[in-house]
Amino acid sequence: MSAKKPKEIKVSNLLDDRLINLSLEGENKKEVIAELVELIAKSRKLKDKKAFLKAVIERESLGSTGIGYGVAIPHAKSDAVSGLILAFARKDTGIDFGALDGERTYLFFAFAAPKSEVGAHLKILSEISRLVKDKFIVELLKKAKDRKEILKIISRQESSSHS
Repeated sequence: MSAKKPKEIKVSNLLDDRLINLSLEGENKKEVIAELVELIAKSRKLKDKKAFLKAVIERESLGSTGIGYGVAIPHAKSDAVSGLILAFARKDTGIDFGALDGERTYLFFAFAAPKSEVGAHLKILSEISRLVKDKFIVELLKKAKDRKEILKIISRQESSSHS
């Protein structure tokens, strides 16, 4: 019997325009994380906001998910989640998110996964990292005028890098 090829996981397939916020209001890491959890809650796949917020804060305490280039990927695996959820948010003035490069963070890919989805969780993290290591894409995401443009930029980048 041959093993089934894992389904390709794409950032653009997970991201839904209802889960995009281009004007975060939080002024610090804790406020922004709380806002991101609220955004993820719009997916209706989050069973317990408090439990998930706690999981994200605990994950963040292990080391910042601010990967540099103005990007952070706050995330957690939790039983409070009933499916993979990805949200995108932007803070035009940026905040100190404790990024690895010491720079301000402007773009946030917030990610939630059930504890059982370890493989998918890691795949999404690597896809996002691959997407944002291109400084040109980061700049486009920072300047995008609306949610549709964000989705288009991500989708176009994934198509060109997967071909």
